[in-house]
Amino acid sequence: MALRKILTEGDEQLLKHSRKVEKFDNRLHTLIDDMRETLENSGGVGLAAPQVGILRRVVVLLDVNKEPEEMVELVNPEVIEQKGSERVVEGCLSVPGVYGYVTRPTWAKIRAQDRFGNWFEREGEGIVAQCFCHETEHLDGHLFTEKVEEYIDPEAMQGGDEE
Repeated sequence: MALRKILTEGDEQLLKHSRKVEKFDNRLHTLIDDMRETLENSGGVGLAAPQVGILRRVVVLLDVNKEPEEMVELVNPEVIEQKGSERVVEGCLSVPGVYGYVTRPTWAKIRAQDRFGNWFEREGEGIVAQCFCHETEHLDGHLFTEKVEEYIDPEAMQGGDEE
């Protein structure tokens, strides 16, 4: 496993649409393992492959609602259902030091494949639902800053979450 460099705002890769994963091989497994290690090292809660320069539909995220926290691997994910709405503070590993209010669902269901190609569905509430939406938007070349309703002074942040 290896730490990958997280691309930051201004890098063209972050604005490109990611391609569907077709081959579930050792190369994919290495990417997922590297992304897991990079996320663990970053202090964030979610990471999409475009953030490490790979235009494939792959996401890793922490389900912080589980005890202990669980690392979730999503290949070809899509949000298939969402409910509720709340204004939340969001940040992003690719936009360091920037935080703002965005409106996200309070609950979401995602459909994805695991690293071996098996389909599954998973539900998430709160920050996990937020993360499902935030990370899948990365796969379509979008940053959370497109959705920010109001920016927050980083010094006013008290342990906010970066995704």
